[in-house]
Amino acid sequence: MREIKEFSAWRTSGFLGFTLLLLALTWLVWAGAGFFREREVFYLWHLLPSLLASLHLGAGLFTVQPNEAVVLVFLGRYAGTVREPGFHFANPLAARKRISLRVHNFNSDRLKVNDALGNPIEIAAVVVWRVVDTAKALFQVEDYKSFVAIQSETALRALASRYPYDAEGKSLRGNPEEIAEELKGEVEERLKVAGVEVLEARLTHLAYAPEVAQAMLRRQQALAVVAARRLIVEAAVGMVKEALSGLEAAGLALDEERKAAMVNNLMVALVSEAQAQPVVNVGTLYA
Repeated sequence: MREIKEFSAWRTSGFLGFTLLLLALTWLVWAGAGFFREREVFYLWHLLPSLLASLHLGAGLFTVQPNEAVVLVFLGRYAGTVREPGFHFANPLAARKRISLRVHNFNSDRLKVNDALGNPIEIAAVVVWRVVDTAKALFQVEDYKSFVAIQSETALRALASRYPYDAEGKSLRGNPEEIAEELKGEVEERLKVAGVEVLEARLTHLAYAPEVAQAMLRRQQALAVVAARRLIVEAAVGMVKEALSGLEAAGLALDEERKAAMVNNLMVALVSEAQAQPVVNVGTLYA
């Protein structure tokens, strides 16, 4: 398939065309009045050309709004695009198709897909886009708006299947900015054929599917508890080391059995969730 690229169409000022139209209408009125008044062939030879000139000049006038383009098609061939806002005159025999150059938003539906670990998740995104090549948008794809929607959802599904929902490395939940940039690049690559530029792509919804949401929530809570316990134990070990080092620096040497008892008591007091209750020991470890 031959690629069609946008180029500027021939056009001139619409005010010039409107002036010529007024002259053609004046010519038409003069010829028509003379023919109906005197019924001479001389006026008929002026009547037909003036009528054709008026019709063609009137058909060639058109306006272009800001952030809008008009694509011209002449005898089945692309004849160029007019992007400049204002009043224009172009080939009156060319068909004109208007296309918006404004920024558009596409909000995808909530898609149910499996992440890289096989967990079912719900994901949705917003894609901000605009047309930058009118010829590609109209002639390279059947319907560029529908093409944007389908390709955006396809790219979103592909991205979601490459990364886990949540993990220690790169994940959908843990790296939102990187995921957004990668999604933008993938969508833009797919929409390049339609002459569409992607300004932004970002996830708007990310969650586990309802059937596994409760189980995954309990899993996340368990992981959080384990991480908190690990942090507490690491801190308690450091405090016990400091206590033993302080005793040795003060000249209070303990044998291995008393050290073990002291470490056990300190670890219980520091790690236990319940408030530690002091116990007065009136005996000895060797009794």
